[in-house]
Amino acid sequence: MPDIDAERAAVVAEARSWLRTPYHHMGRVKGAGADCATLLAEVYARAGVLPPFEIPFYPPDWHLHRDAERYLGFVLAHAVEINGMPMPGDVALWQFGRCFAHGAIVIRWPVVIHAYAGKGCILEDAQKASWLMQRGDPRRRQARPVKFFTLRRWAGQRES
Repeated sequence: MPDIDAERAAVVAEARSWLRTPYHHMGRVKGAGADCATLLAEVYARAGVLPPFEIPFYPPDWHLHRDAERYLGFVLAHAVEINGMPMPGDVALWQFGRCFAHGAIVIRWPVVIHAYAGKGCILEDAQKASWLMQRGDPRRRQARPVKFFTLRRWAGQRES
């Protein structure tokens, strides 16, 4: 039986080691470039909780023009959606455009590490980042939908 707390700590430590990595669409090199999807894939693989896996090519603006939940699909291959408060090492996914198309690793909710164009890999308080948590006209802001996921291997051992 895996030590879930140690695995979660390894994910958080690995995510922190990617801070200040520039944003680069489909990049997978710490210190040189990553996007929000490849950041997640690399962090979980390097932390030893998932085997390395490929992410099929996707255009940077796919979520604006299609309804296909590409990002959600690759997350669901390795994780399950959870209700309630995410734990360190879990994933937060936000809806951008038509789909859930931006992901982050939870450090301690609402603090996350994610990669975003123009920002790179950053540590951010999601609840204070209006660009992340809200959408629409600034005069009529709406909450941006966000879902949380935990690795399948951790799902049966969540704290209640």
